[in-house]
Amino acid sequence: MLLVIDVGNTNTVIGIYDGDVLKYDWRIRTIRDSTADEFNVLANALFSDKGVIRSDIEKTVISSVVPSAVPILNAFCEKYLNLTPLWINADSVKQLMPILYHNPDEVGADRIVNAVAAYKKYQTCLIIIDFGTATTFDVISEKGEYLGGAIVPGVMISAEALSQKASRLPRVEIFKAPEKVIGKNTLDSIKSGIIYGNAAMVDGMVERMTSEMKASPRILATGGLAPLISGLSKTIEAVEQSLTLEGLKIISNKIQMG
Repeated sequence: MLLVIDVGNTNTVIGIYDGDVLKYDWRIRTIRDSTADEFNVLANALFSDKGVIRSDIEKTVISSVVPSAVPILNAFCEKYLNLTPLWINADSVKQLMPILYHNPDEVGADRIVNAVAAYKKYQTCLIIIDFGTATTFDVISEKGEYLGGAIVPGVMISAEALSQKASRLPRVEIFKAPEKVIGKNTLDSIKSGIIYGNAAMVDGMVERMTSEMKASPRILATGGLAPLISGLSKTIEAVEQSLTLEGLKIISNKIQMG
């Protein structure tokens, strides 16, 4: 079996593959100041609940945008799984996808992994929108090249910043859009601005990127709030919630095959 881990700024996603089948997956809060032993306690609880036997895990592949997670997960894998994890970066996928950034090392590992998985599945030009701590746009050419993208503050960051910087505006929970764009109270007005505003931003960015590409890309969404925003967007065509885990599996298989 293959253990895949994607460490984001807010959440960490963990998956167990048996061959090409994603058997189990979990989403937990990213812990920045943990130890390998503490992470092992958490992993043991997750694995035990699903009957995962540690000795069946033959390989581990990890992507991370949190530097402090690297020594923790390295130590966990080596101490408790007797494995040295494969860490994903631009160099590790150069045979799978050319990274046409000025400095490929600047591209987040999660963005690279998403791009590899999406192109493997769709085999065409793409715009991938990941609704995480930041909302990222990743653009893939018809030939499978990573062209670049855009980064904007994430939906939850926007909501938190608004309540922190505007003393009379409350913090709101972003789970469901109000029925109408024109809010009749403060809470609905904030929700409308953040949710419908982000959907409109997505559509505007997609329109500009598509024009710049001079192509007709498929538009995909992933990340925790992808289902919410995609339902209000005019341009998002599909939600791929397991995109990052699938990309880690694809890269692992490719490297294993040489």
